[in-house]
Amino acid sequence: MDSSFKIFPIACILSFLSFSCLNPFAPRLDTEPSSQLCTDLTNIENVFCTFRQAYAFKDTTLYSSILSENFVFTFRDYDRGVDVSWGRTDDMHTTYGLFQNVQSLELIWNNIISSSKNDTMQSIIRGFNLTVTFNPSEINRVDGYANLTLARAQATDDWQIVRWRDESNY
Repeated sequence: MDSSFKIFPIACILSFLSFSCLNPFAPRLDTEPSSQLCTDLTNIENVFCTFRQAYAFKDTTLYSSILSENFVFTFRDYDRGVDVSWGRTDDMHTTYGLFQNVQSLELIWNNIISSSKNDTMQSIIRGFNLTVTFNPSEINRVDGYANLTLARAQATDDWQIVRWRDESNY
């Protein structure tokens, strides 16, 4: 009998043992830098990225990192025909409730419609699509525009959202 034929079963067994240690339900830890990291909030696009990730992960800590202490949210109550506004604390409570009561959120930022800026303030109107999944049979889709004002004390500081006017028809 050829010696290579005797080694073949041993090689097969060793290969099987090495692959059997891989658990497809526990993939390896990804140690490579991700292109999805958006921690540098001195870049406006990273504020939008953080916003998207906060919704995707339902993470109020991440969400709060992009809101100014004097943040104001405004939306149109079409039933009553009035604008409704609230501050950062109420927005955090409302967002926490949203995050707790939905199965998933998918926020897609679309094109910037309008923008004006200087080193410490920027106004942006940007389209968005938001898919809110309460359960597999109750999915709401919201399309609209976010009219945002972002500010920072100095040109080297992180941007934070000071004002958000929701211009969706929801």
